[in-house]
Amino acid sequence: MSTLVIDDLHAGVTTDAGHTEILRGVTLTVESGVTHAVMGPNGSGKSTLAYVIAGHPKYTVTSGSITLDGEDVLSMTVDQRARAGLFLAMQYPVEVPGVSVSNFLRTSATAVRGEAPKLRQWIGEMKSAMAGLQMDPAFAERNVNEGFSGGEKKRHEMLQLTLLKPKIAILDETDSGLDVDALRVVAEGYNAFREETGAGTLLITHYTRILRYIAPDVVHVFFDGRIVESGGRELADVLESEGYERFERTSA
Repeated sequence: MSTLVIDDLHAGVTTDAGHTEILRGVTLTVESGVTHAVMGPNGSGKSTLAYVIAGHPKYTVTSGSITLDGEDVLSMTVDQRARAGLFLAMQYPVEVPGVSVSNFLRTSATAVRGEAPKLRQWIGEMKSAMAGLQMDPAFAERNVNEGFSGGEKKRHEMLQLTLLKPKIAILDETDSGLDVDALRVVAEGYNAFREETGAGTLLITHYTRILRYIAPDVVHVFFDGRIVESGGRELADVLESEGYERFERTSA
């Protein structure tokens, strides 16, 4: 069992013009085996939350805390957070020219596991994981995200998730840019990962369509830099039909 605890987190960006606060007191606990869906309008700070947890240097934490199994996450470097068991699937994965998917994944697995997986075993792991995501084996020799379609980028992230087996997965707009078929395959990949590992998940999304394939245990409404309401799957249906207008009226 693992637990990610976010307590009264305040963070933002600092420029020559001063500090702009984006997260305004986020409190949330994500435990193993539980999928939290975080929904909110554009500009509400959902992606900022994901990047702050992962350690993006663009953001400055001004107060509050993040711990993973009692360890201070904010004191860790980005790679230390990954080795501790945190995983971020980015909305817009970056290209890494000159580095093959195969080499990238094996290097990542070596860092997380503390030793290089034996080559024959690793090839078997990769083939099995790629087959589950309906990926052509030749994909492994392509450069990371270079020339990938939106669906290929998201499948690649699910491939990373499957092979690295983090304790807590943070999925930022995983449904972005996916057609129905690609969304189904990616969601099935995630569901298989969750069933195998029992990891906790923070699933950030605008829309309910991904929730037709990935069933959340808890749904949170994120607005103006904080969680303003939490509930079950039915809350996502309310947001789909009514939008965020009532939260806008409340904050006005």
